[in-house]
Formats: sequence, C-alpha cells, structure tokens
Amino acid sequence: MKSYTEYLWFNTSKKREFINITDKVEASLRKSRISEGFCLVNAMHITASVFINDNEKGLHSDFEKWLEEYMPHEPLSRYRHNLTGEDNADAHLKRTIMGREVIIAVTKGELDFGPWEQVFYGEFDGCRKKKVIVKIIGE
Repeated sequence: MKSYTEYLWFNTSKKREFINITDKVEASLRKSRISEGFCLVNAMHITASVFINDNEKGLHSDFEKWLEEYMPHEPLSRYRHNLTGEDNADAHLKRTIMGREVIIAVTKGELDFGPWEQVFYGEFDGCRKKKVIVKIIGE
C-alpha cells in the first residue's frame, strides 16, 4: 500500500465562495501514481468545507441563499460565539452543514465519480490563507 499527501492553499477575495477544485484533486491523483484506492479531501479549517455536488451556478446560488437564510451572518448578536469577539459564528455552522471532507474511490487511476459530481471548496469566512489536505491511499 502506498500513500500520497498534498496540501492545497486558498486565500479567497470574498468572505463566502465556492471553488471547483476537481482539477487540483485530479492533478494530485496523477502525481500519486495510485490506480486503486481512496482519496480523502479535507478542509483543514473550521470555517471552510469540502463537498461534492454539481458544477452549476444556479445550484451554488441556491446553496448561498439557503445557508444565509438559515444561518445569517447578521445580526452578529444572534450567536453566543460572537460574544468572544469573533464575527464568524455563522461560518462555523455553515461548515458543519456543508461538511468538512469527502472520500472518493480511485479506480483505474481516476476519481470514480457519479454523473455530474465535482469536488468543491466552500469558504465561509474568507480573505485569509487556509489549507486543504489531499490524502490518497492505495496501490
């Protein structure tokens, strides 16, 4: 069994953003030379997410609207976490809903996706440097 690890770094210009990282994960898989196994992609920050879904702008807009309706950024006083001097309680909640990681099967040297599936980095408290780990294990 072999393993390969790579870190992807993000520093978004917006507080909230969805970024398709499928090509970056596929590049990591090629570098790993693993043809059968699993690929873990994990947001290593508590206000960011990694998830799999369709690469369709309307859906991403729906995510943004839905998340903001149920966990609005303001008023800041809505959240006890913000009493600590932070202003990102909503980002923590959004990350919990969207997920911290995905595991993708690797088959014949490719990410073994279903139709339309892509990997996304979800940023909920941006404008600072954060990392994502890509860990591939297999033969």
